[in-house]
Amino acid sequence: MRLALAPRIHDLYVGRNVLATVLVVWLVLLGLDATLALSGEAKNIGTGSYTFGHAVAWTAYTVPRRAYTLFPMAAVIGALMGLGQLAATSELTALRAVGLSRRRIALSVAIALSLLTAMMVVNGETLAPWAQEKADLLKGSAKYQTDMAVARYSGLWAREGNTFLNAQTGEEQVDEGGRSRLLLHDVRLYRLDADGRLASLTHAATARHDANGWTLEQVRHDRFGERSATRQAVASERWDSQLDAAALASGLVKPRSLSATELRSNIEYRKRNGLDARDYEDTYWSRWFYPLNVLALCLAAVPFAFGSLRSGGMGKRLFLGMLFALGFLLLQMFFGRMAGALKFDYRIAYALPPIVMLAVSGWLFRRRSS
Repeated sequence: MRLALAPRIHDLYVGRNVLATVLVVWLVLLGLDATLALSGEAKNIGTGSYTFGHAVAWTAYTVPRRAYTLFPMAAVIGALMGLGQLAATSELTALRAVGLSRRRIALSVAIALSLLTAMMVVNGETLAPWAQEKADLLKGSAKYQTDMAVARYSGLWAREGNTFLNAQTGEEQVDEGGRSRLLLHDVRLYRLDADGRLASLTHAATARHDANGWTLEQVRHDRFGERSATRQAVASERWDSQLDAAALASGLVKPRSLSATELRSNIEYRKRNGLDARDYEDTYWSRWFYPLNVLALCLAAVPFAFGSLRSGGMGKRLFLGMLFALGFLLLQMFFGRMAGALKFDYRIAYALPPIVMLAVSGWLFRRRSS
């Protein structure tokens, strides 16, 4: 009975050591990534009104997203290093001697990491999307000096003189010749007269910008007089505007800047209107499978702490951790790209890598136990 109750203390001990090393590795990776991002922004300083202060602010805004992205790699490297330190001092051997199995120790690691994983899931749904949206808007407004705003539920807003543009969604596209173009959907143009009253409202199903300028399609014009209103519909027309397509593209809400609920709404909206929703589906299902990915990755790496790592050094543990994390990310990226290219369900693409890792973990546990 005493041995059955003792593992509670050992769970806390193992969990505390693993959490400490994970946090240290996480901070180091995050610091390096943020430093590289800030140095990469040097090329944008001087473009428009973009200054070093803007670059620092942009980097700071992106930290929550970077922490979310880097956590799986930090978790597996930190878990291996933490257990490796216990193995090097024979503490894992002592824990085994008091009756703890390898699976129980792995469960202690999983429970400890689940606390940080839960924090990252909340961060990925709240702070990270909001901060990333602010970062993108800050950069776009400073670089292109365009009066622009992004509303989460009413899309992109931009101003040119007395004309206000509102687009619900949009994306950049690349044609077969490698030329890029901007496509905005559900576009409204509000034109005000000199007195600030609404002079006309133009609605277009799409607004396309390419090498030839702007083109509106499926257009409806509503013009307002003091005592009258007229309507005119045309299939397509040119729009003489100097709005910078690059500035508008930078202000579009990216899938990574949306919560899971908002991603789901965008997916349904795009499917209803016959638009491509694959980028949104990719991000949406990656959020759902994020906790499972972290758990599978760490459990697959934990068996290496029992055995050869007792005599291995820090470099070996670090190498194996990075190898596992990189291999998993490449596998996940491969299945994600295949799902986008072959148009099969993203749930299958994101379920396969953790299933493979969990199978590897089970095989390694049986092998170490034999």
